[in-house]
Amino acid sequence: MVPSLMSNLLNPDAIFSNNEMSLSDIEIYGFDYDYTLVFYSKHLHTLIFNAARDLLINEHRYPAEIRKYEYDPNFAIRGLHYDVHRAVLMKIDAFHYIQLGTVYRGLSVVPDEEVVEMYEGSHVPLEQMSDFYGKSSHGNTMKQFMDIFSLPEMTLLSCVNEHFLKNNIDYEPVHLYKDVKDSIRDVHIKGIMYRAIEADIEKYICYAEQTRAVLAKLADHGKKMFLITNSPSSFVDRGMRYIVGKDWRDLFDVVIVQAEKPNFFNDRRRPFRKVNEKGVLLWDKIHKLQKGQIYKQGNLYEFLKLTGWRGSKVLYFGDHIYSDLADLTLKHGWRTGAIIPELRSELRIMNTEQYVQTVTWLQTLTGLLEQMQVHRDAESQLVLQEWKKERKEMREMTKSFFNAQFGSLFRTDQNPTYFLRRLSRFADIYMASLSCLLNYDVHHTFYPRRTPLQHELPAWAHWSAPLGAPVQQAAQAE
Repeated sequence: MVPSLMSNLLNPDAIFSNNEMSLSDIEIYGFDYDYTLVFYSKHLHTLIFNAARDLLINEHRYPAEIRKYEYDPNFAIRGLHYDVHRAVLMKIDAFHYIQLGTVYRGLSVVPDEEVVEMYEGSHVPLEQMSDFYGKSSHGNTMKQFMDIFSLPEMTLLSCVNEHFLKNNIDYEPVHLYKDVKDSIRDVHIKGIMYRAIEADIEKYICYAEQTRAVLAKLADHGKKMFLITNSPSSFVDRGMRYIVGKDWRDLFDVVIVQAEKPNFFNDRRRPFRKVNEKGVLLWDKIHKLQKGQIYKQGNLYEFLKLTGWRGSKVLYFGDHIYSDLADLTLKHGWRTGAIIPELRSELRIMNTEQYVQTVTWLQTLTGLLEQMQVHRDAESQLVLQEWKKERKEMREMTKSFFNAQFGSLFRTDQNPTYFLRRLSRFADIYMASLSCLLNYDVHHTFYPRRTPLQHELPAWAHWSAPLGAPVQQAAQAE
């Protein structure tokens, strides 16, 4: 079976579709900046972690001993939930069930029995889940970390929790969460991160010719383009000059900075302000959004009024499922594209023979368990228990291929993650980077695969074909 599966490898540079969409219908392309037009090196998360850690010590009076903790890029993954009151980090699936074995207090895994006792099972009720934007507000006790910038925040939270626990220091988890959140925020709003990147742009920004190539291709085909970002003007200008060129503004019909998404998409009250060449805010009333100019703040309703760019002829790309995409698809009818950098590495792992072998055998074990559970004699039950034990070990092995603590961004043991559920709802298409667009014609139509629903598949026990056939089909579907 494995050689057959290995001949159908997944393409890390492909674009994947949740909803049918033709690029022929798209006249206007919009982009976020961070982790959409520009990608950052591994050094940036270390910078954010160290700066926020120092702010905790210097401004929030946390123990200086936490300075011994360094950023571990292999600890957390995006999409995790954090229980603010219990100070535990975990992965939750699309049905609000916690994936046991992925619950961490500090840097140590919480035993399954303790998790089940803590939550009276492994299900998290809706009223405890994070709110629409993934935040812990209005009584929600969970925070979901959806931003790529949140990886150092999760790691810092876990490190400080670890220090307090190891040293038997009594603390209030809610205060810790707020202090870490404020410190991470201050790294951005106080300009610490922006100044560091601008001072050593080659260290922090991954130069990529593909960004300019994508923008040039769209411009050559007469497409209009705009940029809406939460980052400040000088920072965006410096980065775009580096990755695209000093004439980068000539490619965009509208440029909006410090937009404060997702408020930009919902708050009708904030008017646009023009930013001059020196970065000074002007007080002129904005009657038209002009090409070559930079505007600050504003709101989408005013944007639509000034541009007339409405509905499904607009395709907007961003990396944050909530802040960038959710409101656009639900309230405004724009088409949306999610940039998921982790996708490329996960697909490469899924293309390895070891992964294919493991998943194929895991599917086989699952089929055997379903088929053979009818045998109730003692000897058969012993065999079934051995198979269950082996299946659990194989699941743990499958998880560790991606991340030793939390596994894949997209899957729990058998279900889609909560992250994937939101991605599937709010993104028409998704890809590892904008460069994937270079592999497709501007008239290409993306068709979602028709994946079988559970009731459309025969049960394992009802297959008349040899076991290998359904296993291969299931493994290919996986």
